[in-house]
Amino acid sequence: MAKENITFKGNPVKLSGRMPEVGQKAPDFHALNQNLNEVSLGDFRGKVKVISVVLSVDTPVCHKQLVRFNEEAAKLGQDVAVLNISMDLPFAIARFIKEESIERTVVLSDHRDASFGKTYGLLMDETRLLARSVIIIDRDETIRYFQIVQEQTDEPDYGQAMKELEKLLVRVV
Repeated sequence: MAKENITFKGNPVKLSGRMPEVGQKAPDFHALNQNLNEVSLGDFRGKVKVISVVLSVDTPVCHKQLVRFNEEAAKLGQDVAVLNISMDLPFAIARFIKEESIERTVVLSDHRDASFGKTYGLLMDETRLLARSVIIIDRDETIRYFQIVQEQTDEPDYGQAMKELEKLLVRVV
């Protein structure tokens, strides 16, 4: 989906950064976990990675997305890493993880320098939030699926994301 087609509450949204394409190597980034420790994409090398991007864990749609991917992650083996990234402060993330018993998803904050948002072209200029999306990266660090939700208040296509993930997992067996 083209960056110029993204809307938030019906209003056009401008995104910063350069968006990588399916088939390209996934660029590395760094973000903070709930304990203020830096985490990078490279920390999950050798695993299939599902990156769920939300605006904020404190909104109903984002909450639902994060919980849904955590539930999906519980069904997957340890060779799949499910990451959730937002601009929330690590303290809000820690609270959310505890309240919602998030155990299988790595929840990260990009608030410090927007490394992920800029690197993946998902930083919304006007709000300094990340655009809702789902990215799947294979074990060889190649982007295999990249969905940006057109209207940011809508949920992603979970079914299509899981279908794309299943294709990668079948290839490995």
